[in-house]
Amino acid sequence: MSVRTPPSGDDELTAVPDVFDPRQYASGVPHDRYRLLRDRHPVAWQDEPQVLDWPAGPGFWAVTRHADVVRVLRDSGSYSSHLGATQIRDPDPDDLPFIRRMMLNQDPPEHGRLRRLVSRAFTPGRLERFESLARDRARTLLAAALDRARAGDGTCDLVTDVTDDYALLNLSDLLGVPEADRGLLLHWTQRVIGYQDPDEAGELILDADGKPVNPRSPAMLRDMFGYAQDLAAHKRRAPTDDIMTTLATEPELTAPELEMFFFLLTVAGNDTVRSAAPGGLLALMEHPDEYRRLREGDAPIATAVDELLRHHPPVLTFRRTATRDTQLAGSTIRAGDKVVVFHASANHDERVFTDPHRLDLSRTPNPHVSFGEGPHVCLGAHFARLQLRVLYEEFRTVWSAPADLAGTPRRLVSNFINGLKSVPVQVPKA
Repeated sequence: MSVRTPPSGDDELTAVPDVFDPRQYASGVPHDRYRLLRDRHPVAWQDEPQVLDWPAGPGFWAVTRHADVVRVLRDSGSYSSHLGATQIRDPDPDDLPFIRRMMLNQDPPEHGRLRRLVSRAFTPGRLERFESLARDRARTLLAAALDRARAGDGTCDLVTDVTDDYALLNLSDLLGVPEADRGLLLHWTQRVIGYQDPDEAGELILDADGKPVNPRSPAMLRDMFGYAQDLAAHKRRAPTDDIMTTLATEPELTAPELEMFFFLLTVAGNDTVRSAAPGGLLALMEHPDEYRRLREGDAPIATAVDELLRHHPPVLTFRRTATRDTQLAGSTIRAGDKVVVFHASANHDERVFTDPHRLDLSRTPNPHVSFGEGPHVCLGAHFARLQLRVLYEEFRTVWSAPADLAGTPRRLVSNFINGLKSVPVQVPKA
């Protein structure tokens, strides 16, 4: 791998800002740094120092313009999901063959085979039947939070009182997880997704050499995989209308592939909505004029959902690995280099979106990349949009007036998930 150096000079306009350190995301998405990268260093080398007890890495290319992000995500021949998987941190070499079993970490044509198998579970009929259940749940959670707040100090937390349960219970129903086991899904999601945040991951687990154990390693996923096999066996004995029944009775799916699908659906299926929902609600409260348009029907709900996803994408980054020497936005990328796309930056690229930091619930066209692009576009995007649409529709009905923040929202320490841990609000008066 060749040596990369940032541009010379002390001028802050020529220096390449760091967008790797996950701690900075606890203060907000660094849009000022993203813009500097888009304008002056659209494909910029980033160092990967030791952070939060996780070891240093070799560094990577940060891709921040919309056109370049789309190019990388569409070109799996040049930018592989399989070679080094899809997280910025390099997995342990011994774990890599295991991690590559997941559909997310495969390239065509293998990726296509698995995607076709699991897509049979996401039937339009199943999702449409699910809508009334999600609507009842959204209405109940929002009304209960409102009632508790008005009976108390007038405040509630949209994350802990509404959106965490909303995402978790919806996913549990779709998968067919028994009610008594639903807490396991949240536990596994926090462990795998929130590993950079002490509030989510808890105390680090160290190996015999004193190094942190990757939460995606076989050792850390053994309990989840054991549960997946037990649940699949139960579904074969007592099939119901849910995704795990479809997967458990799919003859072309091997046992390891089923385990990996359960892992992917549990973690990605939960955290996509778990991150997007509070981000969208927070944006509505921070933009009362746009929220008023939504309540009064002046902003179509479908375009509003996509604008809120553009404004607050659930995923910040995904990694690819270059399969060959190539050029991207004037930078020479060598075979084996890590290439990381930045979704929130692409979604705020002035070359594509007029006045990108303005929330416009009627924005169209809106080619955001919050659900990815190319062969790996999010398989559950329709399911996620359905949940978000229902939640926002019920929010504008149950919360008939804008709410004010009752404190500073707390964000996840992560350079991967655009998460919110707390959104305290002062509820509207009755």
